[in-house]
Amino acid sequence: KGGEAAAKRTVSRTRIFALAESLGGVESLIEVPLAMTHGSVAGTDLAPPAGLIRASVGIESLDDLIADLTQAIG
Repeated sequence: KGGEAAAKRTVSRTRIFALAESLGGVESLIEVPLAMTHGSVAGTDLAPPAGLIRASVGIESLDDLIADLTQAIG
């Protein structure tokens, strides 16, 4: 809900997740695909939903990651 702007606000509020595209590391990452990895297909049928957030979970504590996402959402 809230589209790309809301997704960007949410990912900017995380403290543990790093705002980055997947680099194959062990840390947790978060991104807004339409603004990052899929920007070249914006406005086409291939574009992901504007409010989509992609999270890649690393080796941090699950409880810490859940708490981080919970506070970022709101």
